[in-house]
This record gives sequence, C-alpha cells and structure tokens, in this order.
Amino acid sequence: MAMKLALGPLQYFWPRERVMAFYEAAAGWPVDIVYLGETVCSKRRELRPADWLALGEKLAAAGKTVVISSLALIEADSERLSLKSQVADGRFPMEANDATALALLAGRPFVAGPHLNTYNPYTLAELAALGAVRWVAPVELARDTVAELHSRRPEGLETEVLVFGRLPLTFSARCFTARAHNRPKDACELACRDDPAGLPLATRDGQNFLTVNGIQLQSADPVNLIAEVASLREAGVQVLRIYPEAEGTEVVVRAFRACADGAATADVALAQIAPHFTGFCDGYWHGGAGMDWGGSPQP
Repeated sequence: MAMKLALGPLQYFWPRERVMAFYEAAAGWPVDIVYLGETVCSKRRELRPADWLALGEKLAAAGKTVVISSLALIEADSERLSLKSQVADGRFPMEANDATALALLAGRPFVAGPHLNTYNPYTLAELAALGAVRWVAPVELARDTVAELHSRRPEGLETEVLVFGRLPLTFSARCFTARAHNRPKDACELACRDDPAGLPLATRDGQNFLTVNGIQLQSADPVNLIAEVASLREAGVQVLRIYPEAEGTEVVVRAFRACADGAATADVALAQIAPHFTGFCDGYWHGGAGMDWGGSPQP
C-alpha cells in the first residue's frame, strides 16, 4: 500500500485571505490527509470553527481526508466549551492534542496527536482502547524508539511521522511573541500575525536557536527527513506529515510524494527542496540534539 502524505495543521497566524488561498491551492496537491484548525492560540480568530468546517467540506470534495485538530494547550473554560462543540459536530474526525480532547473523544475514532506523551507501547494500547485509529509520534522521539513503538502498536493503529516542518517544541501560558514586543498577553494586539514564519530567536553570539510563534516555541530550522523516507516505507509506516511553512510547501509536498512513490531519489528530492530554505535539522531522529543536521550539506 502506498504511503499517505498528510498536511499538518497550520502553526502560524496568517490573515484569512492567505489561509483560504493556501488551502485552495492545497486541494490540488498530492496529499491524502489535511489537518485543519487552530492548535496554538485560541485568540487567533480570523477563522471561526464554522470556517474551518467549511474549508473541510471543500477539501473533502477534492478527495482529501480531513481531520480537525484541537488546541495543544487548553487554559480556559471557554476553550474547553469550544472544543466540546467541535467534538459534538462530528462532521470530521479529530486530532486530540491534550488530555481534555482525549476525554471528550473517548469512544469514537480519533487521531492521537504529536503533543500527547506517547512514549511506550502501553500508552499506545490505552489510546487504541479509547478509540485512536492513528498516532503521531512525538517530535523528539529517535528513530529506534519510533520503530519499536510502531512494531508493538495495537493491530489496526496507524503510525504517522513528522518528516518536514518546524518542530513544535513547547507551549507556555505566557506569550513569547507578546513579550518580544513588550506587550502583555491579554493585550498582545495579535502581534504574531506580523510573523508568517514565526520570529527567529538567536543566541547572544548570533546562532539561530529557536523560532517564537505566540505561546509556542519551534525549532529554528524545519526538520527534514527526506533521506529516511525509504526506510520508513520499508518499516511499514503509513503516514508522513508535512507542516505548512510560509514558503515552499508545495515544492516540499511534491518532492516527498515523488520520493515516497519511488519516482525520485532522496538526493534529487533534497535538491528540489533546499533552495527554498536556509537550513534543516534532524538531530532528534538520530538520537542527538534536535537542532543538529546529519543529512546532506546545508543549503
């Protein structure tokens, strides 16, 4: 069976028009699954839940499997009630990214998102018992750990691995972007809308270290596991996840599709992707520091 490509949920805060144009284009890309919804900050309301559902209907009509993603950090009762309403709608399956979502989705099919602490086969068994049909490996897991969990997963549970995009590392009750602009979180004026690819954060000696994205911290460079696609296919991993980036996402999708189908080598695919980015990382996958890059030379 061919490996499926998934377009992960949008991590950045883009204007409504840009979001709509992005997904209109994505409807024609060779992706099988599209995750929709806000996973970072509930203050990002240019698209309401009904708008995400309407987008989902259009993408489903284009032949995509649509999944609605939940917030990774729920802090207020209003956010819980909004999630409860999304679950009750039931039009599309959901990705659970925190324990609140797990409680609401128990008993129905769902995707166990990468923000859950899925680190052992006992957790996989519990998630499957709750109704999970697919689990997304946490981004910090090394290749050998993912391989072991994949081999020991319950029957019928699919495995999804993040293969491209800035790593979602952590979430905070405080807003890093608001702090960078000397604004309180409750009066942030949606500053993250001005950073369509996040706000780069460097060390004191000028080395790119992290990316600030509202209450989320990401890796400075996108992870790129193009060289691992063949081994993932041989291991039987069913789904490869690509996170949307501000530029170059279509090129990335098409390169990974060609590589997954055996129509292009990893070197050829990397050569197509590299001109659109300034650097990559894959350290976690190899059991090292996440920001390291062990693949071909940096672009």
